[in-house]
Amino acid sequence: MRRRAVLPLLAGALLAPGCTAPAPAPASGPGPARTAADGIRRTLDRRAAAVLDRDEAACLAAVDPAAPALRATARAEFRNLAEVPLDAWAYHLTEVRRSGARASVRAELRYRLAGHDGVPLATPRALELTERAGRWYVSADRPAPGGAAQLWEQGAVRAVHGTHALVLGVGQDEARLRAIAATADRAVPAVDAAWPGRWARRVVLLVPEDLTAMGGLLGAPAAGYRGIAAVTTGETGGSGASPADRVVVNPEAYGELGAHGREIVLTHETTHVATRTATSAATPSWLSEGFADWVAYRGSALSAARIAPELRGAVRRGEAPAALPADEDFAFAGDADRLARAYEGAWLACELIAAEWGEEMLTAFYRAVGAHQGRAGAVEKAARDVLSTTPERLTELWRDRVRRRLG
Repeated sequence: MRRRAVLPLLAGALLAPGCTAPAPAPASGPGPARTAADGIRRTLDRRAAAVLDRDEAACLAAVDPAAPALRATARAEFRNLAEVPLDAWAYHLTEVRRSGARASVRAELRYRLAGHDGVPLATPRALELTERAGRWYVSADRPAPGGAAQLWEQGAVRAVHGTHALVLGVGQDEARLRAIAATADRAVPAVDAAWPGRWARRVVLLVPEDLTAMGGLLGAPAAGYRGIAAVTTGETGGSGASPADRVVVNPEAYGELGAHGREIVLTHETTHVATRTATSAATPSWLSEGFADWVAYRGSALSAARIAPELRGAVRRGEAPAALPADEDFAFAGDADRLARAYEGAWLACELIAAEWGEEMLTAFYRAVGAHQGRAGAVEKAARDVLSTTPERLTELWRDRVRRRLG
């Protein structure tokens, strides 16, 4: 079974802006550019209000009447949003550059899903606007560099509401989306039992039409996610006031899994959602990914050989690893077997801590590592303070466990 997950992917696109009114945007040049910014802001405010009011005519009124193709796209995207439970939608201007009757704009689109996002999710947009008879109209709207496509840009969104999950899909039948929601609904209590403390206890899942569309949502080449059943996007660390994460499901790879494999995948991804505020740049990938797998396999009747077949093969060839997996071992674009061994070794490391020190100490260790100021010394300090050991001793015990469990 091949399943993998990313941790801090697209963090730059998922900032945690407040809910206050947009601040004045920087403008290029003197008075005319600043006047343009005011007019552009009014146009985008009207457009945002129309989206929330579900007023198609008002939404299209903000689009350049001389751009029929854009108007057709805007109409389609407006209708694609019909089932998406929005309770906030706004544009925050970050840059305005005017040239005559045209302006290039950088903005953050900030939207919030009712019942799931604590604060709006922000995604960067690049817009072009044209002034006609003293009024500004949108003449182009696309993801800005560093941003990604949105699900409703890919087609009509179907929404399925579970007890703990919201599943938004494009090009998927309702039965499949309901099955994903049911699996996610089981994952949330399983994660909650393993990760005590405050977290949203809900999850948002995006199911695009295919692998190519998945790459579009992640703003990355689709080929890098072939064979990957799901990934989680979100901002690491913070106070807990950041938006709910998005679990992006690869319909092709996910569809190849059996029922148990799907449970493992969504429990793993939901663990990333739960642990997000305790995860930081100080957290090594072996701990974040290993902990997510430990939660996913917690209580499983599967043997270590079934859970870690690639690592077992390496041990039997006399190629047992000497060190815990490095961050680069988790790169999607690298060797698939190396990636599998990294996940398997990380799972065994967290299983070791839970077995030798206890589950509560494992979660305490995770939190302590993430709370450190930076990567350097984070594991060392947490190992000493929480486990009363050293990274060297932990690695020694892990190597022994790998050989005993998989030899």
